[in-house]
Amino acid sequence: MRVLLQRVSRAAVHIRETGAPPRTSGHIDRGYLLLVGFTATDTDEHVTWMAEKVVGLRLFADAEEKMNLALADVGGAVLVVSQFTLYGDTRKGRRPSFIDAARPEVAIPLYEAFVQRLRDAGLRVETGEFGAMMDVEIVNDGPVTLWLER
Repeated sequence: MRVLLQRVSRAAVHIRETGAPPRTSGHIDRGYLLLVGFTATDTDEHVTWMAEKVVGLRLFADAEEKMNLALADVGGAVLVVSQFTLYGDTRKGRRPSFIDAARPEVAIPLYEAFVQRLRDAGLRVETGEFGAMMDVEIVNDGPVTLWLER
């Protein structure tokens, strides 16, 4: 399981559908944008570990301007977007291979479980739509960007 976490001052996901204007699927102000990818060997244990890691990270400044506050401490939210391309392999050729990315029948239940774990931790969670064509709009705060992998 891979997560690209970006601390944001705001973020939104707009779904593109043929012949229709884009519609907003999720929007947050202060918080984290999480681009999330799965591989076929990921399990519920990976999901639980990652959710706990995200909830516990202290990436917001305290009164002394040190990264010492967690998402819940600042009343932040999370925008979770499925991103199978996190498992793109570009070592050979010019077109990435996505053979390591989990198929939808594996990835969707893991994605839904991850979102639910974050909600169970008391966070406000917005999402994109699994498998949809999405425009992700972000204002990266800092910038702070972390690569998380389990």
